[in-house]
Amino acid sequence: MADTGAGRFAPSPSGRLHVGNLRTAVLAWLFARSTGRRFLIRVEDLDRVRAGAEAEQLAELAALGLASDEPVLRQSGRLDRYTSALEQLIARDLAYECFCTRRDVAEAASAPHGRPGFYPGTCRALSEDERARRRLGRRPALRLRSAVDSWTVEDLLAGRITAPVDDVVLRRNDGVIAYNLAVVVDDADQGIDQVVRGEDLLESAPRQAYLASLLGLPIPTYAHVPLAVASGGRRLAKRDGAVTLEDLALQGWSPAEVLETILASLGLPGGSPDSALAVFDPGRLPRHPWVVDPAVLFPAAAGPACKPSAPTDKVHP
Repeated sequence: MADTGAGRFAPSPSGRLHVGNLRTAVLAWLFARSTGRRFLIRVEDLDRVRAGAEAEQLAELAALGLASDEPVLRQSGRLDRYTSALEQLIARDLAYECFCTRRDVAEAASAPHGRPGFYPGTCRALSEDERARRRLGRRPALRLRSAVDSWTVEDLLAGRITAPVDDVVLRRNDGVIAYNLAVVVDDADQGIDQVVRGEDLLESAPRQAYLASLLGLPIPTYAHVPLAVASGGRRLAKRDGAVTLEDLALQGWSPAEVLETILASLGLPGGSPDSALAVFDPGRLPRHPWVVDPAVLFPAAAGPACKPSAPTDKVHP
C-alpha cells in the first residue's frame, strides 16, 4: 500500500472495549479509509494493563471488520525511542524536575485564579539547592518548560481550537513516560497524520501539537468525535449494563448486529464497514453525544427481527 499517511485507533489494554470505544474505532477507520489513508492499531500499554485485555480488544475490533494494515505497535516496546525524545528536550533546557503531588496540583488549580487541570509552574524556578533537598524526600517527575500559554489547532469537526498549554508531565515520578510525550512520538514515527478520537481529548490536542513542534515533528490533522454516554450524560462504562460485545453476546446479539446499531447511530447503513464507507461524509455526522441505554438499544432475548437500530431520539439528545 502506498504511503499516503495513516489514521489510527489506540486503546489502552485495561479491559474490554464498550460500544462507545468501538464506535470511535469505526469512525477512525472510516475517516482513514475515506481519505486513502492506512488504518493502524496501536496498543498504549505504558499504564493500566490487564492481562489478556489486548487480545480481547483486538478480537473485538476484528469481529467488527477492523484490522490494522500493519503489525500492531505496542508502546511498551518503544521505551528507548521515548527516552531519546526526552533527552532532546532536556538538552535544550526544555524540561525541569517537579516534586508536586497530585494533591498539590489539584489544590493549586482550585486556588483563586487557578485554572482547572492547568499546572501553575510551582517547581519551575526552584534553585539547585532546593531541588537537591527535595530529591531526598521524593523522586521528581519531569515537566515540559513551555514557552507559550496557549496553542491553536484545526479540528475537522470542532473547527479552530485554542487551548491552554501548561508545563505537561513528560516522565512521571515512577519513571514511566507520560502519555502526551509517547503519543506525539508514536504518531510521528508511524506516519500518522490523522488523529480521530473522542472529544474528551480535544483540549489535549493543542498541548500535543505544541510538543510536536518543539521536537520538530509533523502535526497531524485532528477530528474529535462525540462520545457515547450513559443516561444523564455520564461517561459510558461497563457498570451501565450490557455494553461490551461479550455481554451483548450473552443477550443474543452478534457482532454484526452491534455494528449495525453503531452505524445507525451515525446515520450510516449497516452491513459492514465497507457499506458505510460508500456513503460516509464527515460533514453529516451527528455532533451530539450518543446516549446509550442498553435496555432500549440492546434488549435482551429479542429476536433478530425485533432488534431495533439506534432510535434517533437517542442519537440526538
